[in-house]
Amino acid sequence: MMRLDLRAPLCYAEAPDLAPFGYAADSGPQEETAFCFELDPAQSRGIEPERNRFLGALVFAARAEAGAAALQIPSGLYLFSQKREALGRDACIDMAIEQQKDGLWERLKLEGLLYLRYLFEDGSPVTQLFRPYSG
Repeated sequence: MMRLDLRAPLCYAEAPDLAPFGYAADSGPQEETAFCFELDPAQSRGIEPERNRFLGALVFAARAEAGAAALQIPSGLYLFSQKREALGRDACIDMAIEQQKDGLWERLKLEGLLYLRYLFEDGSPVTQLFRPYSG
């Protein structure tokens, strides 16, 4: 996990047909996609959240398209985690909870959103998590 100051937004086009955890670990994404989740308010502030209640509603599903700007991961401060594989739901939740624990340990004011980004980089799939914070 690291802190990231995203200086420019990552822009996407709406793609409601995409499933957030639809990638097989061995195949991975063939295009860049992004998803935004609300986090359960009670679970998003605790050091030991209930993993089955952690993710809330899906806010958006999107894919990268040239010139798209309808949806975005906005510029700002984020806790950032990355794995060089296409992670499924359980592994993403585990990574997000670890990210939350680290942020709370550092006394950051974590926001109640989680951005999930899949891409294909240097010949392999990548999963990235962005959790906005302030102070």
